[in-house]
Amino acid sequence: MPLLSTLASASSSAFGWGKSFSVSFTLDHLVVGGGGGGRNYGGGGGGEVIESTSQTLFLGTAYTVTVGAGGARATDGNNSVFDTITANAGKGTGGTGFSPGGASGSGNAGGTGQNFGGAFVGGGGGGDSAVGNNNSGTTGGSGGAGSSSSITGSSVSYGGGGGSGSEGGASRGTGTDGGGNGSNPVSNDGSNGTANRGGGGGGGDGGNTISGYSGGSGVVILKIPNTLTATFSGGVTSSLSTAVSGYKIYTVTATSTTSETVTFG
Repeated sequence: MPLLSTLASASSSAFGWGKSFSVSFTLDHLVVGGGGGGRNYGGGGGGEVIESTSQTLFLGTAYTVTVGAGGARATDGNNSVFDTITANAGKGTGGTGFSPGGASGSGNAGGTGQNFGGAFVGGGGGGDSAVGNNNSGTTGGSGGAGSSSSITGSSVSYGGGGGSGSEGGASRGTGTDGGGNGSNPVSNDGSNGTANRGGGGGGGDGGNTISGYSGGSGVVILKIPNTLTATFSGGVTSSLSTAVSGYKIYTVTATSTTSETVTFG
C-alpha cells in the first residue's frame, strides 16, 4: 500500500522557532492523451500513455488535472495533464508519403498508403508502443499497438492507432487498442477512437461519404489508499471504484477547462 509519512519543516521568526507540518503520501496514476482524428485516408495517431507508481504528493495541495479531448477529422488531439506529467496528444496531421497515418503522442510514426490508380489506401496511425502499419496491397494499414495498464484491476489497452480508410477497389485498415476502424469505400462504416482510451480516429474513404473520424478522448486515473479521499473542482467529471482491495481508484473522464484541480485529504 502507498506510504503515508509526515514531514516537518522548521521556520523562525522574530518571536522564536516554530514548526509547520505537511503530510505526504504516494499514489499510482495513469495519464493518456487524446487521440488524433483520421483523414483521407490515413488513421489518426494514438495519445501518449504514461503510467507511474509511488509518486509522492502532499495532502491539502491542489494538483492540476486535465483530460485531453480527441481531435476532430484531420486534427490533432489534446494533451492530458496530472500535476507535472503531460501525456501528449496523437496527431491527425503530418507525415510523409501517400496519405500517411498520424504519429502517436509518444512519437511513433504513422504508416504510409498507396495510390493504385483505381484504388486508394492510407497508412495506419501510430500507437503508443508501435508505429502505424503500411498498406498491404489494396488493404489499408492498421493502427499501431498501444500500451496496456492494470491500474483499475483489469488489463485495458490505451493509445492505439486508427486504421486507414480506402476508396475504389480497396479495403480499409483496422484500429488497434482503442483506435477506430477506417472506412471501406462509400460505406461510412469506420469509427471514432474509443472515448477515454486515447485511440486515433479511423481514416475516411476519400470524401465520398465520410472523410475521417474523430480521435478518442484521453483519461486520468488516480489510485490512492482507501484511507484518503480525492476532492475535485467543479469542472471535473469522475467516477470512483473500490474494486482493488485497500484502494480508491478515481477515473477522470472529462474536464471543462485546463485549470481544474484535485486535492487529497
